Amino acid sequence: MNGYKRVLGWVVVAVIAGCVSFAQETQATVSGATFAPLEQWKNMIVAGNAAGLKDLYSATPAARIVTRSGEINVDAAVQFWVGLKAQSMKLQVMQSSSPNESSRQVVLQAEIVSAASAPAHTVYISEGQLWQQQDGQWRMIMAKRTEPARLQQPVDQKKNIYPPGVDAHAEIKEAIDKAAREHKRVILVFGANWCYDCHVLDMAFHRIDLAPVLSANYEVVHVDVGEGDKNQDLMNQYEVPMKRGIPGLAVLDGSGKLIYSQKNGEFENARSLAPEDLLAFLNKWKAGSGQ
Repeated sequence: MNGYKRVLGWVVVAVIAGCVSFAQETQATVSGATFAPLEQWKNMIVAGNAAGLKDLYSATPAARIVTRSGEINVDAAVQFWVGLKAQSMKLQVMQSSSPNESSRQVVLQAEIVSAASAPAHTVYISEGQLWQQQDGQWRMIMAKRTEPARLQQPVDQKKNIYPPGVDAHAEIKEAIDKAAREHKRVILVFGANWCYDCHVLDMAFHRIDLAPVLSANYEVVHVDVGEGDKNQDLMNQYEVPMKRGIPGLAVLDGSGKLIYSQKNGEFENARSLAPEDLLAFLNKWKAGSGQ
């Protein structure tokens, strides 16, 4: 991840116009009651009902919709959601609260099976929304969303992937010895707990389609690089340049020989990868693959 201090980046959602802020680092208590307009919004997307979806956005004043590339109008927002051709849609609500009786703020992550391109595939989108009652009707007046990602995005960075005080040199030696006995290879994952994409990659490695391939063929060692001030000798030894960003990967055989090193930041923007990309990587470098 380029820039040691680029933490959550675009998955932190800040609703504009000074009304309210949403942040995934501080996860609010989610109301036990279902917010009906949010369910209607989801159902309109799955049904591909553009007119019904548009009616859920404020017309006066016009709803403000912000994306990574800039602000768009409601028609463009409706076109985006309907254009996903959602076969199914699951919502994970990370934050839901009411500043007052006539407004509701929501932060969510949508898991969508999209048929926009063949074959159908799953995408993940995070969005912050501000709803307001207008003449007895709930309508969305503001939203800010991420672009679709093929890998699930973590809702926080609380997982301690890189615990302090670990002797990475000793862990690597132990992993090499075990890989030699079990005819596996070793993956070194250079990263840090502050790195958002390190958490994305870690979640991906626990997917049901990737975890069995990983555990059957690799020993995984997480090497903490801190703020670029830890284990730099190992990054140099295994030819993973810190300046190219983290997470950074290297693959060793059972003798400890380096057979692959990430030199160009291939995993630095892990959130842009697809499960198929990671599966192809794991299959390419596993023992017996010819590499």
